[in-house]
Amino acid sequence: MLKITTAVGRGTQVVSALWHGRSPCNITLQCLGRLDAKSQMDPRRPSSTFLNNIGSDWCCTHHLVRYYAKNKDKKSNKGQKKVSIDENFLAEHFKYYTMKTEMEKAVAALKNNYIKNLSLRSSTGALDSLPVTFEGDEYVIQDLAQIVRKNPKTIILNMTSFPQAIPAVLESLKASGMNLNPQQDKTSIFIPIPKVTKEHRENLSKGAKALFIKTKDSIKELQNKNIKVLKDNDALATDLVHTLQDQITALADKYVLEAQRIMEEKQSELKGDS
Repeated sequence: MLKITTAVGRGTQVVSALWHGRSPCNITLQCLGRLDAKSQMDPRRPSSTFLNNIGSDWCCTHHLVRYYAKNKDKKSNKGQKKVSIDENFLAEHFKYYTMKTEMEKAVAALKNNYIKNLSLRSSTGALDSLPVTFEGDEYVIQDLAQIVRKNPKTIILNMTSFPQAIPAVLESLKASGMNLNPQQDKTSIFIPIPKVTKEHRENLSKGAKALFIKTKDSIKELQNKNIKVLKDNDALATDLVHTLQDQITALADKYVLEAQRIMEEKQSELKGDS
């Protein structure tokens, strides 16, 4: 604190405590200058009151500004916790590399799905490798049906060899994200190829998001599964489990962000932004 002492009027001492925030000599000159102006404007007003008001007003204003800046900085840093991933450390306590490989596969599968199934024009090549779950096993459509392109606007699936798989194939087509509306006629499935309209582009973009959400959920499921294994291990200390959990979560978030980047690039392509 800086104390300023001066004689005013009939020898009265005026002492005012001011906050440090500027150069002391500047504060002194400012306050004494305003005091001199006061003597000319209002000689009847007590000088001590005038000088004290100067100090009080300046201090309060400065205090509020610093308080605001402090809170603002605190808010901007909130939630910015950075976690480093130590792969060797993680591998010592659970099957880390198995989890990492499965997360990588989930992201790679999303990218392949976009390439094969989310093109602006449906093709027989895209349908060939469309996955179908039938009687507990995983197939692709070309394993269950003969694919025929009747004309530029229609694709036909001949399901004569596996008619019992028709419901599974229909479900797979509708969930493919390709905006398909398949129609069954006995053992054949007719697939009209959608026109490339604004609505079609928007539907494909929604399909891209739906596939991303599935990928995100599968990555988070892997995260939670491995964290549960660690929590169920009584041989591990609580602090150690928390450290491992933070790193597993950070790794999962990394792959989710990568999947999100791939989705946004695909959506931009489908909307014609690129």
